Amino acid sequence: MTTIAYNLQAVRTQIAVAAASAGRAVENIRLLAVSKTFPDGAIRSAYQAGQICFAESYLQEALAKMARLRDLPIEWHFIGPVQSNKTRDIAEQFTWVHSVDRLKIAERLSVQRPVHLSPLQLCLQVNISNEDSKSGVDIADTSVLAHAIAQLPNVKLRGLMAVPAPSEDMSEQRVAFSRLRMLFDQLKAEGLPLDTLSMGMSHDFEAAIYEGATIIRIGSAIFGNRIYKEG
Repeated sequence: MTTIAYNLQAVRTQIAVAAASAGRAVENIRLLAVSKTFPDGAIRSAYQAGQICFAESYLQEALAKMARLRDLPIEWHFIGPVQSNKTRDIAEQFTWVHSVDRLKIAERLSVQRPVHLSPLQLCLQVNISNEDSKSGVDIADTSVLAHAIAQLPNVKLRGLMAVPAPSEDMSEQRVAFSRLRMLFDQLKAEGLPLDTLSMGMSHDFEAAIYEGATIIRIGSAIFGNRIYKEG
Protein backbone atom coordinates (compact mmCIF):
# COMPACT_ATOMS: atom_id res chain seq x y z
CA MET A 1 0.00 0.00 0.00
CA THR A 2 1.37 3.44 -0.94
CA THR A 3 1.58 6.25 1.60
CA ILE A 4 -1.25 8.07 -0.16
CA ALA A 5 -3.44 4.96 -0.15
CA TYR A 6 -2.70 4.51 3.56
CA ASN A 7 -3.54 8.16 4.26
CA LEU A 8 -6.78 7.89 2.31
CA GLN A 9 -7.78 4.84 4.28
CA ALA A 10 -7.02 6.68 7.53
CA VAL A 11 -9.05 9.73 6.47
CA ARG A 12 -12.00 7.56 5.45
CA THR A 13 -11.87 5.85 8.83
CA GLN A 14 -11.88 9.23 10.60
CA ILE A 15 -14.84 10.32 8.47
CA ALA A 16 -16.75 7.16 9.38
CA VAL A 17 -16.02 7.62 13.09
CA ALA A 18 -17.09 11.28 13.03
CA ALA A 19 -20.23 10.45 11.06
CA ALA A 20 -21.21 7.70 13.51
CA SER A 21 -20.59 10.01 16.46
CA ALA A 22 -22.76 12.70 14.81
CA GLY A 23 -25.51 10.18 14.05
CA ARG A 24 -25.07 10.63 10.31
CA ALA A 25 -24.82 8.18 7.43
CA VAL A 26 -21.26 8.15 6.13
CA GLU A 27 -22.47 7.71 2.55
CA ASN A 28 -23.92 11.23 2.74
CA ILE A 29 -20.44 12.72 3.12
CA ARG A 30 -18.24 13.02 0.02
CA LEU A 31 -14.48 13.21 0.25
CA LEU A 32 -12.90 15.73 -2.11
CA ALA A 33 -9.13 15.31 -2.47
CA VAL A 34 -7.48 18.73 -2.80
CA SER A 35 -4.64 18.02 -5.21
CA LYS A 36 -3.42 21.57 -5.89
CA THR A 37 0.40 21.79 -6.03
CA PHE A 38 0.75 18.00 -5.93
CA PRO A 39 2.12 16.08 -8.96
CA ASP A 40 0.29 13.80 -11.37
CA GLY A 41 1.72 10.72 -9.69
CA ALA A 42 0.10 11.61 -6.38
CA ILE A 43 -3.28 11.98 -8.09
CA ARG A 44 -2.83 8.65 -9.86
CA SER A 45 -2.00 6.95 -6.57
CA ALA A 46 -5.10 8.39 -4.93
CA TYR A 47 -7.24 7.39 -7.91
CA GLN A 48 -5.90 3.84 -7.76
CA ALA A 49 -6.88 3.81 -4.09
CA GLY A 50 -10.47 4.58 -5.03
CA GLN A 51 -10.59 8.39 -4.97
CA ILE A 52 -12.59 9.87 -7.88
CA CYS A 53 -13.15 13.55 -6.99
CA PHE A 54 -10.22 15.98 -7.00
CA ALA A 55 -10.04 19.73 -6.42
CA GLU A 56 -7.73 22.34 -7.88
CA SER A 57 -7.28 26.05 -7.14
CA TYR A 58 -4.88 27.25 -9.86
CA LEU A 59 -6.37 27.10 -13.33
CA GLN A 60 -3.25 26.71 -15.48
CA GLU A 61 -1.85 24.01 -13.21
CA ALA A 62 -5.21 22.25 -13.28
CA LEU A 63 -5.54 22.35 -17.07
CA ALA A 64 -2.08 20.85 -17.47
CA LYS A 65 -2.92 18.03 -15.06
CA MET A 66 -6.22 17.36 -16.81
CA ALA A 67 -4.44 16.96 -20.12
CA ARG A 68 -1.91 14.53 -18.69
CA LEU A 69 -4.50 12.56 -16.70
CA ARG A 70 -7.22 12.42 -19.33
CA ASP A 71 -7.07 8.61 -19.28
CA LEU A 72 -8.63 8.71 -15.79
CA PRO A 73 -12.38 9.48 -15.42
CA ILE A 74 -11.77 12.03 -12.68
CA GLU A 75 -14.47 14.42 -11.48
CA TRP A 76 -12.72 17.79 -11.30
CA HIS A 77 -13.78 20.51 -8.84
CA PHE A 78 -12.52 24.10 -8.90
CA ILE A 79 -12.15 25.66 -5.44
CA GLY A 80 -9.95 28.72 -6.04
CA PRO A 81 -10.91 32.35 -6.68
CA VAL A 82 -12.68 32.68 -10.04
CA GLN A 83 -11.44 35.55 -12.18
CA SER A 84 -13.52 36.85 -15.09
CA ASN A 85 -10.82 36.03 -17.64
CA LYS A 86 -10.70 32.41 -16.44
CA THR A 87 -14.40 31.55 -16.55
CA ARG A 88 -14.45 30.01 -20.02
CA ASP A 89 -11.86 27.33 -19.24
CA ILE A 90 -13.50 26.63 -15.89
CA ALA A 91 -16.95 26.36 -17.49
CA GLU A 92 -15.62 23.99 -20.16
CA GLN A 93 -13.38 21.74 -18.07
CA PHE A 94 -14.81 21.35 -14.56
CA THR A 95 -17.85 19.57 -13.15
CA TRP A 96 -18.10 21.64 -9.95
CA VAL A 97 -17.14 25.17 -8.88
CA HIS A 98 -17.21 25.79 -5.13
CA SER A 99 -16.01 29.39 -5.07
CA VAL A 100 -18.62 31.59 -6.79
CA ASP A 101 -19.20 34.83 -4.91
CA ARG A 102 -20.45 37.27 -7.57
CA LEU A 103 -23.40 37.25 -9.95
CA LYS A 104 -21.17 38.37 -12.83
CA ILE A 105 -19.03 35.25 -12.43
CA ALA A 106 -22.04 32.94 -12.28
CA GLU A 107 -23.50 34.60 -15.39
CA ARG A 108 -20.27 34.11 -17.33
CA LEU A 109 -20.05 30.46 -16.27
CA SER A 110 -23.67 29.97 -17.36
CA VAL A 111 -23.14 31.53 -20.79
CA GLN A 112 -19.84 29.73 -21.38
CA ARG A 113 -20.90 26.25 -20.23
CA PRO A 114 -20.99 24.05 -23.36
CA VAL A 115 -24.54 22.97 -24.15
CA HIS A 116 -23.51 19.33 -24.68
CA LEU A 117 -22.35 19.09 -21.06
CA SER A 118 -24.56 18.69 -18.01
CA PRO A 119 -25.13 21.87 -15.97
CA LEU A 120 -22.12 23.15 -14.07
CA GLN A 121 -22.60 22.44 -10.36
CA LEU A 122 -22.06 25.55 -8.22
CA CYS A 123 -21.58 26.44 -4.58
CA LEU A 124 -21.63 29.98 -3.25
CA GLN A 125 -18.56 30.82 -1.21
CA VAL A 126 -19.60 32.68 1.95
CA ASN A 127 -17.20 34.79 4.01
CA ILE A 128 -18.53 33.13 7.12
CA SER A 129 -15.96 34.63 9.53
CA ASN A 130 -16.14 38.12 7.96
CA GLU A 131 -12.40 38.20 7.22
CA ASP A 132 -11.04 41.00 5.03
CA SER A 133 -8.45 38.63 3.58
CA LYS A 134 -10.99 35.99 2.51
CA SER A 135 -13.05 35.73 -0.63
CA GLY A 136 -16.75 35.14 -0.35
CA VAL A 137 -20.10 36.87 -0.30
CA ASP A 138 -21.18 38.55 2.94
CA ILE A 139 -23.76 36.62 4.93
CA ALA A 140 -26.27 39.46 4.57
CA ASP A 141 -25.99 39.40 0.76
CA THR A 142 -26.14 35.63 0.29
CA SER A 143 -29.89 35.22 -0.13
CA VAL A 144 -30.27 37.76 -2.94
CA LEU A 145 -27.26 36.35 -4.79
CA ALA A 146 -28.39 32.73 -4.35
CA HIS A 147 -31.86 33.40 -5.73
CA ALA A 148 -30.39 35.25 -8.74
CA ILE A 149 -27.96 32.43 -9.56
CA ALA A 150 -30.68 29.81 -9.17
CA GLN A 151 -32.46 31.36 -12.18
CA LEU A 152 -29.50 30.98 -14.57
CA PRO A 153 -29.45 28.28 -17.27
CA ASN A 154 -26.57 25.80 -17.73
CA VAL A 155 -25.56 25.98 -14.07
CA LYS A 156 -27.13 24.44 -10.97
CA LEU A 157 -26.78 26.01 -7.54
CA ARG A 158 -26.15 23.14 -5.13
CA GLY A 159 -25.27 24.85 -1.88
CA LEU A 160 -22.72 26.82 0.13
CA MET A 161 -18.98 26.68 0.74
CA ALA A 162 -16.86 28.40 3.37
CA VAL A 163 -13.32 28.55 4.74
CA PRO A 164 -13.70 29.81 8.32
CA ALA A 165 -11.00 31.57 10.26
CA PRO A 166 -8.52 28.92 11.46
CA SER A 167 -8.91 27.59 14.98
CA GLU A 168 -7.58 24.56 16.82
CA ASP A 169 -10.56 24.55 19.20
CA MET A 170 -13.34 22.24 18.02
CA SER A 171 -16.06 24.25 19.74
CA GLU A 172 -14.96 27.38 17.86
CA GLN A 173 -14.78 25.41 14.63
CA ARG A 174 -18.31 24.16 15.17
CA VAL A 175 -19.63 27.67 15.79
CA ALA A 176 -18.41 28.82 12.37
CA PHE A 177 -19.73 25.74 10.58
CA SER A 178 -23.03 26.03 12.41
CA ARG A 179 -23.35 29.59 11.11
CA LEU A 180 -23.02 28.31 7.54
CA ARG A 181 -25.47 25.49 8.17
CA MET A 182 -28.08 27.91 9.54
CA LEU A 183 -27.68 30.07 6.44
CA PHE A 184 -28.06 26.96 4.30
CA ASP A 185 -31.25 26.02 6.17
CA GLN A 186 -32.57 29.56 5.71
CA LEU A 187 -32.07 29.42 1.95
CA LYS A 188 -33.80 26.04 1.78
CA ALA A 189 -36.72 27.48 3.76
CA GLU A 190 -36.88 30.24 1.14
CA GLY A 191 -37.50 27.58 -1.49
CA LEU A 192 -34.04 26.96 -2.94
CA PRO A 193 -33.47 23.21 -3.53
CA LEU A 194 -29.99 23.07 -2.01
CA ASP A 195 -28.28 19.84 -0.93
CA THR A 196 -24.58 20.66 -0.47
CA LEU A 197 -22.51 22.07 2.37
CA SER A 198 -18.87 22.16 1.26
CA MET A 199 -16.97 22.76 4.48
CA GLY A 200 -14.17 21.24 6.47
CA MET A 201 -10.50 20.67 5.67
CA SER A 202 -7.69 18.52 7.06
CA HIS A 203 -7.57 20.31 10.43
CA ASP A 204 -11.29 20.71 11.09
CA PHE A 205 -13.33 18.24 9.06
CA GLU A 206 -14.60 16.37 12.11
CA ALA A 207 -16.26 19.57 13.37
CA ALA A 208 -17.69 20.17 9.90
CA ILE A 209 -19.21 16.69 9.84
CA TYR A 210 -20.90 17.34 13.20
CA GLU A 211 -22.46 20.46 11.68
CA GLY A 212 -23.76 18.80 8.52
CA ALA A 213 -20.99 18.94 5.91
CA THR A 214 -21.81 16.94 2.78
CA ILE A 215 -18.47 17.57 1.04
CA ILE A 216 -15.19 17.84 2.94
CA ARG A 217 -12.07 19.13 1.18
CA ILE A 218 -8.93 17.28 2.30
CA GLY A 219 -5.44 17.91 0.97
CA SER A 220 -2.48 17.57 3.33
CA ALA A 221 -3.98 14.68 5.32
CA ILE A 222 -3.97 12.69 2.07
CA PHE A 223 -0.98 14.01 0.13
CA GLY A 224 1.30 15.43 2.83
CA ASN A 225 2.47 18.98 3.43
CA ARG A 226 2.51 21.33 0.47
CA ILE A 227 5.68 23.02 -0.75
CA TYR A 228 4.81 26.26 -2.53
CA LYS A 229 7.15 27.62 -5.17
CA GLU A 230 8.58 31.06 -4.55
CA GLY A 231 7.92 33.89 -6.95
